[in-house]
Amino acid sequence: MRRHTPLATCAGLFVLGVLTTTCSSKPSPASSSTPKLWGELTPVVSVKELMRDMIDPLADNVFDAVSIVGTEKGVVEKMPTTDADWEKIRVGGVSLAEGAYLLKIQRSFTPPGEDNNATGPDAVVLSAAQMRAKVEADPVMWNAKIEALRNVGLEVLDIVKRKDANELWGASEDLDRACEACHLEYWYPGEKDLFRRLDRRLKEFTASRAGTTAQPQEATQPQEATQPQK
Repeated sequence: MRRHTPLATCAGLFVLGVLTTTCSSKPSPASSSTPKLWGELTPVVSVKELMRDMIDPLADNVFDAVSIVGTEKGVVEKMPTTDADWEKIRVGGVSLAEGAYLLKIQRSFTPPGEDNNATGPDAVVLSAAQMRAKVEADPVMWNAKIEALRNVGLEVLDIVKRKDANELWGASEDLDRACEACHLEYWYPGEKDLFRRLDRRLKEFTASRAGTTAQPQEATQPQEATQPQK
């Protein structure tokens, strides 16, 4: 029994020390997953200018990377083949992935003095005030559109690492869908209504023309055969 007493005593002291340390130490603050900024972010241009002058031109690095064009000499297929080709595509992917997050910074939607010339009840394009009101009413949707664009940029960067030219077709389609889904929501949602109106008018016109051409014509009575005179 004596040989076990020091071991039990040491074990008790160890447990007491752990409990004392645990009670006296302060809990460490939870680390935040949100990256911290090194300074203030001040926008320089409007949303429209950011898209027109930076994101859209560099998105063409992805759109134009692959294509099939019919010419007089036959079908010409364009695919990235050199390191320079892939580097250009990478520039497009980085610009989409990083540049998309610049849309999270609150800024004006159009340049000063410009309001998209959106006037009248049938205006296709939203005014700057309408755009802002829509974003402020549902910021979750705005951020979802931004994330969709950023995800395409990440997709492109992954393709560049593997240099899989065939997957660029899918990435180009994903980019087109991400852009168009955002534009139809915040830029020209009136186009959806415009197309519906044009389709309805076309159907009405087609139906009216069909009714006109389908009118029954008056039957003509056969003329009596005249007997030849003797």
